[in-house]
This record gives sequence, structure tokens and C-alpha cells, in this order.
Amino acid sequence: MGQVNTHIKVANWLDLEKVALGERAEPPRAAEAEALVDTGAVRFYLRASLVKQLGLRPIRKVTSRTMADMNVERTVFSPVDLEIQGRSGTFEVVEVPDTLPNIVGQIPLEQLDWVVDPGRRRLIPNPEHKHGELCDD
Repeated sequence: MGQVNTHIKVANWLDLEKVALGERAEPPRAAEAEALVDTGAVRFYLRASLVKQLGLRPIRKVTSRTMADMNVERTVFSPVDLEIQGRSGTFEVVEVPDTLPNIVGQIPLEQLDWVVDPGRRRLIPNPEHKHGELCDD
């Protein structure tokens, strides 16, 4: 399977909440970027420069295992609204160095009901849900 990339839009969730409550007049801090889709990764990972641009707050530390089979401590940051091709959800962010790509892992893919089409190297709506995005609501 070749590499799959996707366009993402992210916004600081706390900013969105404050705007909705009338506590913030400025628009939420937001950005658009490219991200690697990695079904072997679990979470949503953003480069350090993007984390800083969005004004995210550190929450806790986690230990991640790298492809080189090494344990690395990473910081989990406050949530963002992540949008991929019109579908959005709220996800905590794990910070990665700017030398790595932004990464969309399995949890965001499943929650937003996307699957990888390896032949065309792109994301497609889950074909098992013919009537659109699966929702538990």
C-alpha cells in the first residue's frame, strides 16, 4: 500500500466553546494542513509548531512506541475540532516534532467513519455504512 495523505482542518476546541458561550469575540484559532493517514497509529498527532499556533494546553504525558521499537514520552494537549472532507469530531492532540508529519490514526478514522482505499491511496466513506456516516446518537 502506498502512502495516503489527507487535507485536515483543525480548530482550538476551547476557543470554539468560548465563542459559542459568547465569552470570546475573536474567531477560534484554526489551521489547515496535510496529514499522513496511518492505520498503525492510534491517535491524532500534530506537529509542535501547529500545536503552538493553535494555542493548545498540555494535559498529560504518554509513552508511545516508535517504529524503531523505542519508547518515547509525548505530551497530550487539549482537544481540537478535526475536520476531514466535511466530517468532524473532537480529539485530543499528541504532539510530535516538526520533523514528523501530522498523523491521523485509527481512532479519528473510526470515529469519522473513514477507511483507507489502498488502490487509489485515499480516504473513502466506510462502504459498510451505505447511508452515510455512522453515528451512535
